[in-house]
Amino acid sequence: MRKVGILGGTFNPPHYGHLIMANEVLSSFDLDEVWFMPNQQPPHKSHADLVHHTDRLNMLGLAIEGNEKFKIERIELEREGRSFTYDTMVELKERHSHEFYFIIGADMIEYLPKWYRIDELIKMVQFIGVNRPAYCHETSYPILNTEIPDITISSSMIRKRIKEGKTTRYFLPDTVRTYIKENHLYES
Repeated sequence: MRKVGILGGTFNPPHYGHLIMANEVLSSFDLDEVWFMPNQQPPHKSHADLVHHTDRLNMLGLAIEGNEKFKIERIELEREGRSFTYDTMVELKERHSHEFYFIIGADMIEYLPKWYRIDELIKMVQFIGVNRPAYCHETSYPILNTEIPDITISSSMIRKRIKEGKTTRYFLPDTVRTYIKENHLYES
């Protein structure tokens, strides 16, 4: 049975923090692949700064280009409205016979008690939590934890830097930076 990691998010834009997290989990848990799963409308975030999913897919494709173990899973973009991980995982398990590992940052570990149908979800997938500065790994849920290098890059920080005309070099792949510039994304 294939072992597949799922890394969900808005990827607005995708950056090196996402890529390092995915690569570290891939390696640490000997996964076959990591699927980046952009969501339509996350239930826990505002979508005021969210660019169209076509742009996020294009940027994500550029970000993972050249890594055959990284794939894009579009399932949440196929549905309208809010995306709940439980509903997504039910569908993915119907489509595939893989063993799924859902990758979350420590910020989401603290938020798990509020996830939709969390008690059923933890029976479907194995969660893998990765450290994030200023967040705790402690939880009563059965989560595998792994340490990755502390990376404080965030998509919101990158969007803010772009609006302010500051450099984003070394925060995200050059191909993604070029795409953002050519398409005038996140400008004020």
